[in-house]
Amino acid sequence: MTLGYTPRIETPLTPLEFMRRARRLYPSREAVVDGALRYSYAEFFDRCDRWAAYLHGVGVTPGDRVVYIAPNTHANLEGFYAVPMLGAVLVPVNYRLTADDFRYVITHSGASVVCVHADYLDAVDGIRANLPDVRHFVALEGAREGWIDYEAAVAAATPLPALPAIDENGLLTINYTSGTTSRPKGVMITHRNAWTNSIGVLVHIPMTPAERYLWTLPMFHANGWTFVWTVTAVGGTHVCLRKVEPATVFECVKSERITMLCAAPTVLIGLANAPAEARRGVPTGLRVLTAGAPPAAATIARIEGECGWTVSHVYGLTETAPFITICEARPEHVALSGDELAAIKARQGVELITSGELRVVDDQGNEVPRDATTLGEIIARGNVVMAGYYKDPEATAAAMRDGWFHSGDAAVVHPDGYVEIRDRFKDVIISGGENISSVELEGILLRHPSIMEVAVVGLADEQWGEAPHAFIVVRTGMDVSADELREFARANMAHFKVPRGFHFVEGLPKTATGKIQKYILRGGAKAIAAQ
Repeated sequence: MTLGYTPRIETPLTPLEFMRRARRLYPSREAVVDGALRYSYAEFFDRCDRWAAYLHGVGVTPGDRVVYIAPNTHANLEGFYAVPMLGAVLVPVNYRLTADDFRYVITHSGASVVCVHADYLDAVDGIRANLPDVRHFVALEGAREGWIDYEAAVAAATPLPALPAIDENGLLTINYTSGTTSRPKGVMITHRNAWTNSIGVLVHIPMTPAERYLWTLPMFHANGWTFVWTVTAVGGTHVCLRKVEPATVFECVKSERITMLCAAPTVLIGLANAPAEARRGVPTGLRVLTAGAPPAAATIARIEGECGWTVSHVYGLTETAPFITICEARPEHVALSGDELAAIKARQGVELITSGELRVVDDQGNEVPRDATTLGEIIARGNVVMAGYYKDPEATAAAMRDGWFHSGDAAVVHPDGYVEIRDRFKDVIISGGENISSVELEGILLRHPSIMEVAVVGLADEQWGEAPHAFIVVRTGMDVSADELREFARANMAHFKVPRGFHFVEGLPKTATGKIQKYILRGGAKAIAAQ
């Protein structure tokens, strides 16, 4: 029997599908809160339609790059819809970078339009002479001479009658890495990558239209871990937070009836160590996702025990859109004590159902045994892995080889299949021929009640070649000595792992996404070794 030709009726896998659905189902629901501003989904999408029409009118076409430099505002969020609607490519930039970094990213991405929040207009004005390919400069707030007024442009535009077709394998965003030791690399994320990550989140962390999500995570950070689209997918409410301070977070949680937020470990540490008065009256039951660096079990235990919130640990990279593992809850975890459960939650966990395949392999590409001891590199393949690094075929080939994306993260696998990162390979300390995990030492030291933050690095040592040194930020109002910490360490870890030095600092150097810049600490090796 011949069925004949059947036309294809699939639609592309794109987060813009979430916009279509929310527009249809939730027009009157509150979509966005930004200070005194409150928009329903109908109002929010009307603004996105109008901004897309304006961009189209000034010549933005499919494939063009549009840069955004802004904190978590409604205008920034609108860019994650309006720009892709045209088939153009959004470039969300880390606003904490230097003006020269802005120049590099804008130039390297080939952006024709640059949209900037008021706080960064001066920085961009200072480099405008070096941006000859940018045709339009848009002030998202605080418009002045030489800048297009965003709000006026949105108000004056008329939505387009039709939009370009979307290719799910086409570029959605280019996300630039932190670039702590070299120039940032542009990670190319497709519509399919982002859609898959969002669906994976919703499979493992179910959300409903009642969700009120607080934007403590920068939207520029791997597209806000794709929550810029995931919250919309369920008709939840985006509550924008322009500056993240613990007291402000707790106040927003109370006043806006927040149900969920995402937090890099540095933000989690700030919340866990906030004064008791800041937490007074804060509701329990919030769900918190943490990722970006291995969190300490002690930090998780404090958030869950003192705030009554539930922390879920996810792992990924900008290059994987970003999530590839989650520390999923299992029935056998119910019987564990708080500290035992926190120790498991500090692990990276298992593959998301949607993320694809993940392995931990040795130098020969063989999977390491599930012994919680043997180190290997995390590699992955699947529908969340980037299309490559923009205009950087050498870096792409180095990271994506033999059919796998190579993360550079050193990990072990536990007997239950849970993956646990022990370090970046470049941060593993080799002392007297023994491999020492800086992450393991940091987790142990953070159990001490006087320590708020700690970073452990390997510094040159005449006897051992390299030895661990701990850089300590003490909690406000607390006091502790190096001798006390040394005794604490000796009681809780193998003696060869005990840091050779304890160095007290006011703060740790970090990237704009909260990752500790250990290379800066290692750079002080000569001065410290001379002590």
